Amino acid sequence: MAYKFIEGSVTAAKGFTASGIHCGIRKNKSKRDLALIFCEKKCTAAAVYTSNLVKSSPITVTKKNLEDGFAQAVIVNSGNANTCNADGMEKAEMMCSLAAKELGISAGDIIVGSTGVIGQTLPIEPIAEGMAQLVSELSRDGSANAAEAIMTTDTVPKEVAVETTVGGKTVRVGGISKGSGMIHPNMATMLCFVTTDAAVSAELLQKAVKTAADLTFNMISIDGDTSTNDTLSVMASGLAENDEITEENEDYQSFLEALTAVCRELARLMAKDGEGATKLLTCKVSGAKTVKDAKGVAKSVICSSLLKAAMFGADANWGRVLCAIGYSGCDVDVERVDVSFGSRAGKIDVCKNGSGIDFSEELAKTILTEDEIDIIVELNDGQGTAEAYGCDLTYEYVKINGDYRT
Repeated sequence: MAYKFIEGSVTAAKGFTASGIHCGIRKNKSKRDLALIFCEKKCTAAAVYTSNLVKSSPITVTKKNLEDGFAQAVIVNSGNANTCNADGMEKAEMMCSLAAKELGISAGDIIVGSTGVIGQTLPIEPIAEGMAQLVSELSRDGSANAAEAIMTTDTVPKEVAVETTVGGKTVRVGGISKGSGMIHPNMATMLCFVTTDAAVSAELLQKAVKTAADLTFNMISIDGDTSTNDTLSVMASGLAENDEITEENEDYQSFLEALTAVCRELARLMAKDGEGATKLLTCKVSGAKTVKDAKGVAKSVICSSLLKAAMFGADANWGRVLCAIGYSGCDVDVERVDVSFGSRAGKIDVCKNGSGIDFSEELAKTILTEDEIDIIVELNDGQGTAEAYGCDLTYEYVKINGDYRT
């Protein structure tokens, strides 16, 4: 592993500051609801977005702003998704204009995001009134406040940073994300903002972002619903002063490894903090004919509501794993499949060659009572491997989503 985890998140890389305040979008004054990330210089930038045909207005505006491959700031609110609103585009553009004016930069160099309830008009007045404070509080210590300000049903902020070496220079990559519900594969993530001081071309940055997302965020499923607002963006300041990465060489691979590590850890944090969740589930698939088959099997298992419910109850119902593999649509010889469950409490084999075997229900219960569970699937049919991330399905999930809007 060429990288190491370090303290911090979006302000760990050179040139970046952040802030987060309560401006009044949320009625609860104890919750921050407006975040800002700023770089002292214009950055190369790239992003990926939700595959949902219903997309938020901020996504449309951000796509337009990133057409030239550059950005210098991120402005994002929580408490309102600014989606399916007649004036949504106007409000998203106004958020960019307000931030740009206070920062002294172009409105076209801003990434904008919103998260919260769909179909409710976003009030722009609190954002306008809070912008001066938001900018004045920008600091290298402001990442925690920014991470808090983008939360909705999240119970904990999600922050991570890593350090690596690229072209003989120390490079840092850090990020914040939010997401507890409406999380499902074929997306970026609910909202995730990553910064780095690596020098990398916009074209290669876009490739790296897509590759990292496919390996991490696109392997999460909490509830099977793909959000309308999913955005993963990355800004690269170049202040690490490495030779600009313009081709897929060793420097690119080092950067991609660090970016993927940040995205993977944020993905795991999101899965563990799924709405009402008590356990992080990781499905580890090996021995597939292809990587595509491995990913398909891992996703199918992690998406199974029946399996998720069994994990909540610490029930070693391995038949639900086989069932999910069977309808995955992947090229699998079910008579070769082995299944095990693992956690900090140990590991237990529960299925060999597609058939049940004797195992201790007591030990299995102990293993599945932990808060991080591995579902280990060996297909014994090739070299393809993959991991997918999810959580258990609990009573609390229904309670949270039964009155989410009200």
